[in-house]
Amino acid sequence: MKKVRERRAKGDRTMSKILTVTMSPSVDLQLAVEQVIPNRKLQCGESVRIPAGGGVSVARAVHRLGGDVLALFPSGGPTGERLAQLLDAAGVEVKIVPIERETRETVTVAERSSGNVFRFLPEGAALTEPEWHAVLDAVESCAAEYIVASGPLPPGVPDDFYGQLSTISARIGSRLIVDATGAALRHAAGAGTFLLKPNVAEARELAGGMPFGDYFLEGAARAIVSARKAHGLVLSMGAGGALLVTESGARRFPAPAVRVESRLGAGDSMVAGIVSALARGLTVDDAVLYGVAAGSAAVMNPGAELCRREDVERLYAVLQDGRERST
Repeated sequence: MKKVRERRAKGDRTMSKILTVTMSPSVDLQLAVEQVIPNRKLQCGESVRIPAGGGVSVARAVHRLGGDVLALFPSGGPTGERLAQLLDAAGVEVKIVPIERETRETVTVAERSSGNVFRFLPEGAALTEPEWHAVLDAVESCAAEYIVASGPLPPGVPDDFYGQLSTISARIGSRLIVDATGAALRHAAGAGTFLLKPNVAEARELAGGMPFGDYFLEGAARAIVSARKAHGLVLSMGAGGALLVTESGARRFPAPAVRVESRLGAGDSMVAGIVSALARGLTVDDAVLYGVAAGSAAVMNPGAELCRREDVERLYAVLQDGRERST
């Protein structure tokens, strides 16, 4: 097994406040066509490739927000090299666990005539047991204040990987934030899990798959927190804002009214906003409010573009003012 490689863009520090973990990273090929028509050759404009995949996108957004972040991910082949180069160019520090198989490339196609976006997501590169164990070992060596585990688990990685990560987080004194789906989310609870961040569909799946209304989703979130499976749960609700449930109760945070260009990138931006604010010392409530601002800022941008700091700060100020007026 090859050794973990680090590429530092800001010096030779040994610790970052925020560590993102992405088990299925990708290079996303972004294209635009006038109209998607089957069985036709479709002429595209200039193609763009961006680093993508759960925690990688969160790390990019944290960097935009001025946070101290290190992106950890398994990577292999020429696509893996390109991913590292793209992150280097973006100023994001990386810690790479080399793997034998090649990192995946995803495709995003924007249809100009309708504004629709089509996403094609191949399965992530399968990892061997020594490879995914090497990721856990790398996490333990980083000892970050906050760890964000985001995105799907590729073939070969057990469903309880994020649960194992939670145990490590507790041992090294880190706070784990998990944004995942399906079995990976169900097994993400643990002593080190600080926040779970499902959306409504994921929360319903977590609660048993029934079409529960918001009231029952809040009850399910309370049950998760009461059972000490996580310190808190942030339910992202799109235009409805977010619901935060902790041991001290449930609080709702409305989203600001903004023009919607694309909803891609909103979830990753929201997580980035939350963890960036927490790392700056804000309370959980204020961090969730900042996360709502970041998610809302992302939908104002076309395609899979992430939030912009100036938009986030402006929307956060608006939300703070609204909260103060309502109290």
